[in-house]
Amino acid sequence: MDQPLRVLVSAGASGIGAAIAARFAADGGQVSICDRDATAVRLATEQNPTLHAVVGDVADVADTERWVAEVVDRWGGVDVLVNNAGIAGPTALVEEIDPDAWRECLAVTLDSHFLLARLVVPHMKRQQSGAIVSISSTAGLYGYGMRTPYAAAKWAVVGFTKSLAIELGPSGIRANVVAPGSVEGPRMGRVIEAEAAQRGISTDAVRREYVESQSIPRFVQPSEIADVCVFLTSPGASMVNGQVIAVDGNTETFHIAAH
Repeated sequence: MDQPLRVLVSAGASGIGAAIAARFAADGGQVSICDRDATAVRLATEQNPTLHAVVGDVADVADTERWVAEVVDRWGGVDVLVNNAGIAGPTALVEEIDPDAWRECLAVTLDSHFLLARLVVPHMKRQQSGAIVSISSTAGLYGYGMRTPYAAAKWAVVGFTKSLAIELGPSGIRANVVAPGSVEGPRMGRVIEAEAAQRGISTDAVRREYVESQSIPRFVQPSEIADVCVFLTSPGASMVNGQVIAVDGNTETFHIAAH
C-alpha cells in the first residue's frame, strides 16, 4: 500500500485553506494545518478529528519552525506544502495606506511562503520528491486598484514559486501556483464591503462588477481551488512545474475600482 501523502496547509482552518485540507484528508492524506485563529482551529478539528492542527502565525519564524518540527516528528517527512496564508490588507488609495498595514500584508501573504519553504525543502530533497503549491490570485496577474499591498504580495508569490521550480526541479520537487479569482465566502464579502464603503456605492454594484469581468459569470467555490491543488500534487501532474493556473472563470477585464 502506498504511504499517505503528508500534507501541510497554512491558514487551513477556514475558507480556501479549510477546503484544501478537507479535500486532501478525504483522499486519504495525513493533513496538518496551522492557523492563528484558535477558534477556527478548534472547529476544524471538531469537524475532522483526523486533522493535525497547530495554532500559530506562519509569518512568525518560531511558529513555523515549531509547526514543521511537529509534523516531521509525527510523520517523518513532508510530501506536500500548500502555502495558502494571506490577508486582504487595506482597501485604500496608495497615498492613504499606513506603512504598518503594508508590512503586515506582505509579511503574511509573502513572507510566510518563504518561511515554510525553507523548512520543508530540506526534507523533500532528502526523499527526492515533493510538491509545493502556492496560492496567489488573479491580483497577482493583473494588479488591483486600491489593494496595492495585496497585489504586490501576490505578484511576488508568483516570482518566488517560479524560482523555486527552477531550484527544486532537479531534486524531483515541483512548485506551482494557483491563482484564484473571486472566491465565494465571508472573506470576499468583507473585501466587497470595504470597497463599496471606500467608493460610496452599493455592495451589489461592486459584486456585479467582479462577476461581469469573467467569461463564466459567477464566483469560484473553494472546493474548485482544492480540486486543482490536489491535481497539481498528483502523479497526473508529474511534469507540471513552474506554472500559474488561474481558477477564475477566465478574467476578460480585471476588476478596476474607480474612485
